[in-house]
Order: sequence, then structure tokens, then C-alpha cells
Amino acid sequence: MADSRWRFEIPFAGKRLTTTFDGGHLSSDGGLVLLQRVDEQLGLTARLAQCLRDERDQNLVEQSVLDLLRQRIFGIVCGYEDCNDFDTLRTDALFKLAVGRQPLTGADLGSQPTLSRLENAVGPKDLLRMSAALVEMFVEGHHGAPPQRIILDADATDDPTHGQQEFEFYHGYYDHHCYLPLLVYATADGGEPACLERSEQELVAAVLRPGNVHAGHRAVAVLRRIVERLRAAFPDSEILLRGDAGLALPAVYDYCEGAGLSYVISLAKNSRLLAQAEPLLREAEAIYAETGEKVRHFGEFTYAADSWPHPRRVVVKAEVTGQGENPRFVVTNLEGPDAEAIYDELYTKRGDVENRIKELKNDLASGRTSCHKFLANQFRLLLHAAAFVLMQGLRRLLAGTEVAAAQAATLRVKLLKVAARVRQTWRRIWVQLPTSYPYQRLWEMLLGKLSPGVT
Repeated sequence: MADSRWRFEIPFAGKRLTTTFDGGHLSSDGGLVLLQRVDEQLGLTARLAQCLRDERDQNLVEQSVLDLLRQRIFGIVCGYEDCNDFDTLRTDALFKLAVGRQPLTGADLGSQPTLSRLENAVGPKDLLRMSAALVEMFVEGHHGAPPQRIILDADATDDPTHGQQEFEFYHGYYDHHCYLPLLVYATADGGEPACLERSEQELVAAVLRPGNVHAGHRAVAVLRRIVERLRAAFPDSEILLRGDAGLALPAVYDYCEGAGLSYVISLAKNSRLLAQAEPLLREAEAIYAETGEKVRHFGEFTYAADSWPHPRRVVVKAEVTGQGENPRFVVTNLEGPDAEAIYDELYTKRGDVENRIKELKNDLASGRTSCHKFLANQFRLLLHAAAFVLMQGLRRLLAGTEVAAAQAATLRVKLLKVAARVRQTWRRIWVQLPTSYPYQRLWEMLLGKLSPGVT
């Protein structure tokens, strides 16, 4: 608790400027009112709570699994990624309100030890059910307007470690000790207008892996689980897999071809690929020498690595700039689009997913996997993934506004970190926001969408 005796005073404008921590029931997170409504509309935390078995004696339980999940996920969204933050936030009036308790008279929320016990109690089957729930959120979000095509973007990223976590290892590419999570995003493409409005990359898998594995480790198993559910829900939708060179594995190609998936995957340069692209590069180099301007030529050829059972189509971008040659290669089983369309209109669009990964890592602190147990850290990663899904739900409601494409950190600052005073009477709970708050119009619009017909 804050020390009400603490006081800081300085002279100011002929008076004494006094700062204390005795302002009463104030919160810096007025946006929890919005988050609670978004979560209720999505049914996110309720679904996740059903995934976790609770073996505690229910007669002695003071903090339900649902309450603890809400507390933790809402905290991550608001920038409190550590369980330790709830040593004090557990008494915050708006956090209690968002979890469903009376803000001033309701019981305090879970403490750090309670939250930590939850993290360490989760087992493999719980985690599998939570992972499946991420896919279900995508399915339910597009059930009314099945997409013509679903684009899956799979990518590995590093999650630095700084202690004695299980299965953390040194990774030579990243040059530090880390985990190597696999993230998969799904984009609904080409459906009805209502579907097109929600066509950002939605997180459908966040799988923690040891730090010493290949970038494509377990990719086929993860993709198989996702694809089977998507096929059951959207049997008429095409599914396209995109990936960087970390997914350039024979097992991935074989799986996609056997399962009827299209794929567009980057290939690392090697001497055989460069030899095949040599005529195109020389042509581009000649044009650059004449014009002095960047040149991009596209071509294609069939290619088979020694480990491939048959040749595959490879698209090449032969680019020459002032920095020299920059050839790129993409392997695909698509037959229709030309080489330039495959590269520019399909492959390079996966750059948007890089922004989503940065958003998850930087804005929502998904790298805070500092538990000792590997399964506890997988649980933490899924909590941060749920926070990402919640923020995407909020962002979809902002379509057509000036913050429709804002990242999580911007939405947090503009809509969630709002000072609020909380009062509670016999008949009413008041959440009073600043009179000078500049985004009042957005709040009014959001609450109108989240509670239509309520005034």
C-alpha cells in the first residue's frame, strides 16, 4: 500500500507545492472499463478459464481461475507484465471492477504468490486446450463471413533469458541465451466486406520451444493442428502458408503438398540457386550500369535440392542497387500468378507480420518468461498472446477512426492509461474521467458499440 505519510514539498509561485499519495480511490487505468467490455464481447478470458483444470478445494478458494486470468491478462495489456505488480494493484478499484468485484467494498484480488502458484500448476493438457482456444477465437470471429483464403504466417523469434530457466540455451544466430517461440498468425483474405474490415493478422499459435532448436522445429505439428480446425470450419477456403527461410524444410513442403496447402517460402541463397539466377542478374546489372537506378527483374525456374523428392517452382527477384546485387529466392507450389505477383503481392506482404511480432514482444512484453519451469513459461507466453488478442479486439472496434491502425502501445497510452476516480454508493458505481481528456469521442463511440442501447 502507498504510504499516506509520504510528502514532497517545493516552493512554487509563492506557495508550497505538496505531493502526497493520499488522493483516495484513484486509478491510472481508466481504460479497464473498456477492456472489461471488450473481453465480455469476445468471451476470451471465459474461454481460457474453461481450459484450465482447478484441483483446489473449492470450499477454500478465494480467487477463481477466471478472476486470476482476467487480473493477469488485463494487467499485461495495461503494461503490468510482472506478477509482483499486483502486490499493490490487487487493491486497485478499477482492476477489481474489471474482474467483476465491487471496486471499494469487494475483496482484494490475487497476490503475487497466488498468481505464481497458478502459473506453476498448469499442465501440458491445459496448455494444449489454451492453444486450441486461440484458433477458436479466429474461427468464431469469421464464422459469419467465411474467408475465400486464409493466409498463415509462421515465424520464429528469440525470447532472451537471463536466469536458470528450463531448456534455455545459447543460440548462435541471436548470440545470446534464449527460448525460440514459434508464432503463427492467420489473415482472412477476400471474403465478404465485413470480413475484409477485420483482415489483420490474428495470432492463432504461440508455442514456446527450447533455445537450441531449428527455426522450423515442430512447425509441421503446429500447422497440422491449426489447419485441421480451419478446414473443419471453412471447408471452401483456400489456405496459404508463408514463411521465411526458417521454414524452408522438406518436411514443411511435403506436409503442405500432402494436405493441399499452397505455400510461399523464402529460400536461403546457395551456389546452385545463384547459378540459375545468373543470366537475370547480369541483365539487371547491365541496366543499372546504364541508368544508375535500382533495377528489379523477376524470373523463375524449377529446382530440386538433393533432399527433395521432385523439382519445385522457384521465383527469383534479381535486384541491383548502389549497394550491389541483392538476389532473393522463393519456393512455391502456386501455378497461376506470375513471378512478380508471387513475390510482391504475396511473399513481401508477410512484412506486416513482423510488425505484429514486434507488437507482441515490445508492446506486450511477451519475453517475460522468467519462471524456472518450462511449462510455466509456456503458460506466460499464452497469457501475453491472449493480451494481444484482446488488444486486436479493441482495435477492430476502432475501424474508421484515426487510431484504426495504431499499435498496442499507442492504444494503451491514448485509451487505457486514463486517470479515473472511483466512487461507490448504495445504488451506483461512479468512474469519473478527466474533464480535459482528449479522446472522449472515441470512448463514447467504443462504449456505444460495446453496449448498444445502453445509456
